[in-house]
Amino acid sequence: MQAARRAALGPLNPAIRIFAATAVCVWALDQATKALAVATLEPGTSITLVPHVFWFTLTRNSGAAFSAGAQMTVMLSMIAIIVVVTVIRMARRLADRGWALGLGLLLGGASGNLTDRILRAPSPFRGEVVDFLHLTHWPIFNVADIGLTIAAAVILHRGFKGVTMDGGHDGDPDPEEAQRASD
Repeated sequence: MQAARRAALGPLNPAIRIFAATAVCVWALDQATKALAVATLEPGTSITLVPHVFWFTLTRNSGAAFSAGAQMTVMLSMIAIIVVVTVIRMARRLADRGWALGLGLLLGGASGNLTDRILRAPSPFRGEVVDFLHLTHWPIFNVADIGLTIAAAVILHRGFKGVTMDGGHDGDPDPEEAQRASD
């Protein structure tokens, strides 16, 4: 039955594969590293990896980036749910591998922090995000945050190059309109 279903769907678009694999890898790496950090690090205590540059420091963040909006955890959770649903819906149009990578990073990062907000203390949708990566002169962050940051760079790059999600370029005629015009 699986083979018949797969045959009916046809081969999976390579961009969709990149999108899905990236999202799953970022989410899984984020959750695994957070679990390891919670199990092995003491809150507020740092382990030096590179002196004066990089430490592991466990902390919990109820806000958004740089701990902004700490009193708006439920709203941040709702925004993250909207982002996740929107990105999944947009992914159906993916044909460009760069966009696939960017949106996969965005989905994985947003899902990683959303998982914390839903499942961690103090309560569902009010949970605190686990952060543990600490660079000099930078707020403590996690793997999901890295995914979100790289996603922003990739998406901006594709946008500035004029590449659309379907692999075309800004200004290209809409394929459906071109087909109707030629009929």
